This record gives sequence, structure tokens and C-alpha cells, in this order.
Amino acid sequence: MDDTLKEARDAFAACQDAEAENRAEALDDIRFARMEEQWPDAIREQRKREGRPCLTINKLTAFTRQVINDARQNKPSIKVHPVDSSADPATADLINGLIRNIEYTSNADVAYDTAAECAVTGGVGYFRVGIDYAHDDTFDLDILIQRIANPFSVYGDPHSTAADSSDWNVCFVTETMKKADFERKHAGAARVNWEAGYGDLQSPWVDGDDVMLAEWWRREEVERPIVLLSAPAQMPDGSELRILDAEFYAANKPMFDGLGLTVAADRVTRSWKVTQTLMTGAEVLEKTDWAGKFIPIIPVYGDEVNVEGKRYFRSLIRSAKDAQRMFNYWRTTSTELVALAPKAPFIGPKGSFKSDAAKWATANVQSHAYIEYDPVNGGAPPQRQPFAGVPAGALQEALNASDDMKAILGLYDASLGARSNETSGKAIMARQREGDVATFHFVDNLVRAIRHGGRVLLDLIPHVYTGQRIVRILGQDKKPQNVPLGQPMQLPDGTERVFDLSVGKYDLTVEAGPSFTTQREEMVSALTDLIRAYPPAAPVVGDILIRNMDIQGAEEISERLKALLPPQLQGQDPQAQQAQQAVQQLQQALEQMKADKSLDARKVDIDAYNAETKRIQATQAGMPPEAVQALVLQTLQAVLQSPDILPPASPPPGAPPMPQGMPPQPQPMPNQPANSAGFFMPSPTQ
Repeated sequence: MDDTLKEARDAFAACQDAEAENRAEALDDIRFARMEEQWPDAIREQRKREGRPCLTINKLTAFTRQVINDARQNKPSIKVHPVDSSADPATADLINGLIRNIEYTSNADVAYDTAAECAVTGGVGYFRVGIDYAHDDTFDLDILIQRIANPFSVYGDPHSTAADSSDWNVCFVTETMKKADFERKHAGAARVNWEAGYGDLQSPWVDGDDVMLAEWWRREEVERPIVLLSAPAQMPDGSELRILDAEFYAANKPMFDGLGLTVAADRVTRSWKVTQTLMTGAEVLEKTDWAGKFIPIIPVYGDEVNVEGKRYFRSLIRSAKDAQRMFNYWRTTSTELVALAPKAPFIGPKGSFKSDAAKWATANVQSHAYIEYDPVNGGAPPQRQPFAGVPAGALQEALNASDDMKAILGLYDASLGARSNETSGKAIMARQREGDVATFHFVDNLVRAIRHGGRVLLDLIPHVYTGQRIVRILGQDKKPQNVPLGQPMQLPDGTERVFDLSVGKYDLTVEAGPSFTTQREEMVSALTDLIRAYPPAAPVVGDILIRNMDIQGAEEISERLKALLPPQLQGQDPQAQQAQQAVQQLQQALEQMKADKSLDARKVDIDAYNAETKRIQATQAGMPPEAVQALVLQTLQAVLQSPDILPPASPPPGAPPMPQGMPPQPQPMPNQPANSAGFFMPSPTQ
């Protein structure tokens, strides 16, 4: 225990030393831009003693919000793709829906936005991936994406060089608690006498009445033996598996022997083991093996600079702080010169103000209809001195400081929504896009972080969503669907399959763009413009337009409009539809035949027609529409020529009468061949 505590404290000290400069600069940036602490303490105190103002006109908030809200509008989305032969697109779509559900249920957008905001204003932000029970009364686990509101609670790997922290081997997540709260929350832990016996503990482990609780994450490289089977093993979901862990093969060797599968090759591969240790500086409270191979703390970096191997993370406003200070100073100076300068006085000979002294004393602050004066030796009346004027120099310097901020940040007036010389919408968007390009590295770093977070999710999903359970997935349009895992599921095409998320390898990509809601709004706008320009397109695209509108009953209206479309636009084959209608007519004719009591003697023929109908229904799925149509027409012709359906034909004039009791015989049409069953095949024109 003592060795573990010493190792942990040494690792924490290394992380603390490596991040000391970045954390000090980040704290100053956040206080400067968000808390508006923009005047040096010494200057503020001096001006306060002299009764002079310290005005703070924070222009940096508009710049930071421009970048942060741009990232919020263009939400990165995770796309999962199959990699090896054991993976398939259907399972990839299931994982996509599962990740969307994880993001939705755990409010992942809040975690992403908080991390991006901290990166823009402080240089680095964080979010994390966790595991918890799905409900209070279940043993099923769910994956969560959680925000880290305080970026200073995380200490990353000091030796990391990856842009997305995928190479982190150590990390600390800290929380400061009162000693009384700690003892109440961790009642099962050994009571520690912080005042005696732990004198070597220093801040931040112990600071006055506070104690620091830390999650110590470690990732260690381990060896893992694997085997290659002589032939692929068929999995319940239909996929094939050939490479297995040696431990799994040994535990299930009788099953593989029964399948005739042996080990074709074996080797030792390298993998990673992650552990989480909950501790204070004096004791280890809990140690847990993590299911994945990545430390689930994901940083979102700001502007990264590497100087001689040391990484510095800079915020958006780091270089613009001096320009903001200049702006504050010159605006304060101009205010002082104008608002706090002495009022322009009245000047006149001594004794001129005696007759109306009260009004003359308040002439600079009140408006009087008239003021009398005493002429002294015939002198001129009192005269007001001219106003010194607005301090143009101070105001010009303030404008220069404002322009300096725009030049440093790369965000000019057009990017902030101000009017510019451009008149066309395309030109305005091009100018705004220049500002987006200047700050795009912050949004791109968020995309990298979410990509690594997606890898963490992909790594955890096979370990968390196991066995037979029902999971909820979300479509791109946020529509939920419940999918069973580890048990047969009926697919829309009539087949069955079993989804096993532990089989196959998958990779992912992350795309940053407008959200699905924004895309729907853009589609509605585009289709509306299309209908205005070309009204005949309304019946063709009307169902799509209504379906993407946020109105009550949009789905029902869309389905009704879709039913009015031609079969080709509904995805149906007209010939197959005609064949299906013919089959339905044949079934109706047979039902009518069954209802006729006089046809009892023809039961054998009716059964034959029933068998023929079933044969048509059974074979039409695998036949081309032309063949199905020919078969249906052939059967219909035979039925319609039945003596029970058609009335006896009248003999032509001069023909001998038909013998009593003999049914009329079907006559072939011209150029109509008969098949082996005695049915006449219809010609193409029939």
C-alpha cells in the first residue's frame, strides 16, 4: 500500500509540474475574458485611491462566442464503418444508432460544448466516458458521455505527444472535499487522522480543512496470446470468427473439437490494460479494472505550440489581451477628459455676479431663463469660455486598439455580423467564411477529440452490451427503435438474424456539419424554391417537402401525398403490381365459386384452382414480372372458360345442336399455342 501511494504521489507531482505553466496561463485567460479582470491589480488600486475610473469594455466575449457558437451549430457526428470480414454494414448501422442514443441520453452535446468553450477561452477542455447501470432496478450497463465542468481538475500525461490523447498512459481527475464530507461519503474507508501521522502530505492533497480525492488512471502494456482456427467458426448472427483469445479457446475447446476446428497457428500480441484507482494522498479507497484499452478522459486542445519538446496550449484570446488592455485604457482616458473634466466657466469683471449670485453659481448644472449681472465700470457682460473639445487622440487610439484585436484574432466586422461593402449574399458568405477559416483549428481539434471519444465507445461497446438484452437505438432523424441483442430479430426483408456486437472490427469517421434539424430546414427551403420556380414539381416532391416540415400531422399528410404518386415513384414495379391485382381477382372468383352450392360437384376443380393460386403466390417472388403476368393470365383464361363460370355458348346458325349434358369446349384463339397442361398460352397482345 505504501509503495502504491508513493508511486501515485510521484506520478501526480510529475503531471503537476508539467502542466504548471499551461494552467497558470489558462487561469489568467479565463479570468481576463470571462470574469473581466483586465486591469492589473496595482494600477486598479492606485486609480481607486486617486478616485479615477477603471472602465472595462470587454470586446473579447463577442470573438469567443463567434467561435464557440459556430462549433455548436456544426455538430460533429460519428459514423461507424465495418473493417474486417466478420463485420457487416447492418451491425455498423446498429452501432451508429446505439452511439446516437448514448449521446442523446447522456446529454453529450453539453459535454462537447463545455470542452470546446474551455479550449477557446483557456486553451484546453475535457469530457469523459463512463459506465453506469441503465436503471436503478437492473443489472444492465450503459455507456455515458459526461462533461467535466472544471478543466483544472484534470492532470494529463506529461509525456503525451498525440493530438487526441490516444497515447495517454496516466491521468488524474481530482476533487476537493471537506474532511467531514469525505468521512461521511466514504464511511467504509479507514478513518485518517489528518492532523497527525501524515505530516508529509502537502497541498493539494491536504490544504487546511480540505482533502483532495483523486482518480488515478493507469494504462499498461500487456501481452495477450491469440490463436488462429483451422477454419472459420460460424457465429449465431451469421458472421464468421477465426481469430480468438487463447483463454477463450481453452475454455470452449470441447465445443470447437465438436465442430472439427483445431488451432492452425498461435502467437502473442500486445494489448493494453487500464486500471482506475480511487485514492487520497493517505490511502487507496478502491481499485477497478477498466473494460477498455483507452483512458476514458478526452481533452479538447486549443491552439497547440510545441517548443523544444514542451507543449503549450493557447486560448483564442491569449495574444489579444494587450490590445484589450489598450482599448480599456484609452476609453477610460477619453471618458476622464470629457465627462470628468471641469465645466467651462463664465468669466467677467469682479463684482459682475453679485446681483444674481445663486443663479450664476448653478449656471453650469441648471438651465435658467435669464441671469442678471452688475455692470462694473461699463464693462462687458460675463462670457463663457469655449469647450476644449472631444479628445480625438484618445478616441483614435481606442479605435486602433479595436482594429488590433480584429487583426490578431482574424475575425473582422463581417464575421461578427456587421455590414460591409459586399452586397450579394454569396460575397457576404465568402467574407464570413474567411473568419471561420482563421479560427477553424479550434473546431477541428474538437472533431479530433470526438473521433477519439468514438474510439473509446467502440472499444467499450462489445464489453458493455453483451448477452441477451434490448437496446434502444436512434435514427438520424432521432426516431427511437428497440433492437434485441443475442436473440433472433425479424428483418424487414423477412429474414432473421442475431446481432452480436462482440464480433467483427469497426472503425469510424467524424464529420462536422449542420445538424439534422438544420439540414431539414435547408431541404424545406430548397424544395419550396424549386416549386416556386417549377410548379409542376409540386406533385412529385410534395410528400418529401411535408415530411421535413415541423408541423402537426406531417407524416400522415406525407403518406397521403405519396399514395397519389405513380407506382414508379413509389418504388413499385407496375407489371408486378398488375400481376398482384390479377391474383387478387382470381382469389375473389374462387371465393365466389365456393359460395355457390351448385358447385359441390366441382370441388375437385376448385381445389385444383386453389392449388394453382397458391403456386402462383409461391413462385411470383422468384419470377420476373413478365412471367408472373403470363402465368396469371393463363390461369384466368382457364377459369373463365370453365362451364361453371361461363354460360353455354349458343351454336352458330346452321350448326347441329350440342348434346345434352356436354360442357362447352374451350376453343383456341388464332395463333395461340397450348402448353403441356392443356392451357392456352396468351400471346403478347392479349
